[in-house]
Amino acid sequence: METNTSTPARPWLLWLGRTLAVLGIAVAVWACATEWGAVVHGNPAYAILLAVTVIVAVLSLWRSRRPRVRRSGWSLALRLVLLVLALVWVAAMWWLRPFTAQEPALAAMNSDAAVTVSESATQIVMTPTGEVSELGVFFQPGAKVDARAYTAVLRPLAESGHTVVIPKQPLGIAFLSLGAFDNARPAYPDITEWVVGGHSLGGTVAAMEADDGDSGATDAQASPAVGLMFFASYPAGDISGSLTASVESISGSQDGLSTPAKIDASRANLPADATFTQIEGANHAQFGAYGPQPGDGVATISNDDARQQISAAALAFVDSLAAG
Repeated sequence: METNTSTPARPWLLWLGRTLAVLGIAVAVWACATEWGAVVHGNPAYAILLAVTVIVAVLSLWRSRRPRVRRSGWSLALRLVLLVLALVWVAAMWWLRPFTAQEPALAAMNSDAAVTVSESATQIVMTPTGEVSELGVFFQPGAKVDARAYTAVLRPLAESGHTVVIPKQPLGIAFLSLGAFDNARPAYPDITEWVVGGHSLGGTVAAMEADDGDSGATDAQASPAVGLMFFASYPAGDISGSLTASVESISGSQDGLSTPAKIDASRANLPADATFTQIEGANHAQFGAYGPQPGDGVATISNDDARQQISAAALAFVDSLAAG
């Protein structure tokens, strides 16, 4: 009579897999419950990954009910590797949870007699209803920030005649949206010049886009940026000798992330004629409308005051280039 020598799977391994599956579902539910607006209105990449996380977790829990035999050797090693990868995946879903736009940005998403606001899965566009300038603005959001969060601070530019395009970055990471500027330009043939700008990490990527535009200026499709606008940001490297665009750096004295010291140090990496405007009392999160941000400084002026000063500085810069 044949004897079955198989033994049950290791209980700790089984329960570790179940724990990770439950944790994945919990992170997805938590992200949706706390930042639903940003999940729904953001680039669909994060929502898709959350859905994949839940589906895989549910399937894993269902499969864990089936009897298993103890594994050893390469099979055990593979299972351990998969569990480690699952842990990394869940941690990434937790870290990528976005910052949802708040008022007055949500109200700024509404069209009126001066500005028409349109929204798609990949971008937000604010179009003047009156005379439209040939100078447009392309603005990269900060890391993990809902693109809608910048509509209030940028709306005065649209009200003054400048088309404003705000891309929705995959997973809220500007580096994953490096081609967005080149992809957006053909849709606006009447715009002959652009100011490329961005907040925080978005500004760093905007600098790359503006600098790359210079290097491709001989191409028939190329339309290098005539302006580069930083919101609490700075370039990743030295572009002082290669960038031809005019530069405006707008920062806050209370910024705990793009600190005044970092902004000051960025002068050496920018053209000598770059201009710097510091908003006294403003912190990092006041360049958008998405609530407090970990690691930021404490603002000593109101959100409304900060936004009005930032908008005024941005509009003065853009208008100066349009007039030129």
